[in-house]
Amino acid sequence: MIMIDKRPIGLFDSGVGGLSVLLAIKKKLPKESFVFFADQGHNPYGEKSPKQLKDLSEKITKFLVKKHDIKLLVIACNTATCYALDYLRSAFKIPIVGVVPAIKPAVSLSKKKNIVIMSTPATARSLYLKNLVANFARHSQTLRLGCEGLEESIEYLKMNKISKLLDIYASKVEKAGADVIVLGCTHFPFFKKEIKERVGSKVKVIDSGGAIAKRVAFILKKEQIAAVKKFPDVYYTTGNPEKFSKVASILLKYKVVGQKARLPSGKTQI
Repeated sequence: MIMIDKRPIGLFDSGVGGLSVLLAIKKKLPKESFVFFADQGHNPYGEKSPKQLKDLSEKITKFLVKKHDIKLLVIACNTATCYALDYLRSAFKIPIVGVVPAIKPAVSLSKKKNIVIMSTPATARSLYLKNLVANFARHSQTLRLGCEGLEESIEYLKMNKISKLLDIYASKVEKAGADVIVLGCTHFPFFKKEIKERVGSKVKVIDSGGAIAKRVAFILKKEQIAAVKKFPDVYYTTGNPEKFSKVASILLKYKVVGQKARLPSGKTQI
């Protein structure tokens, strides 16, 4: 007997970047309902310590579990995944999927065995990413390119600054001689087209949205918790709801109305 589960899937990010992951999952699973949480009040996560990232991630997960009884959580943020994935899995019973930079597919695609991983500076210097590279790309030349300022610029759609930063980082990719770029920040896929225009057609640009969607679909089927009827999605921000709604609507290309959420101060106890 197939079980039908009406509970939503929860996703969180430091801001709007995780909406790129939401889009990929919605495309794969159109019958599922979603709750998206943008922790803009504590953005950017790249400046937070590992302890702060674990604490914020724990509070958000507890909010989503208590308020919406989510059946699965997607950490739609590379930085939070790097520093809090294992911690959250040990603290909560629901399935939790993290965002992993698509290094393994990049190695398969790269003819020159030369790869650039564009991410936030925090992800670039993380032990998590270092281990991924060691495990899957040890025979390839890799550049972990921490793109200072790009995540924040995309967060608030500062178009002039985005353009200037993309010029800078595209030139670094060209200098590195890479033929594959891995987008290791969930904000960056929204500007994949602009990145491709700068690096040229010979350089492939990939992200992990599709792989995450497949993983979520696999877990729903395995655990028999898939839905058959779509309910309205819910959006939260710890920042300004009006600003979030405006940017999210532009990025998703449909109207989004974000609600204000507040996380408790101090250390959360589960």
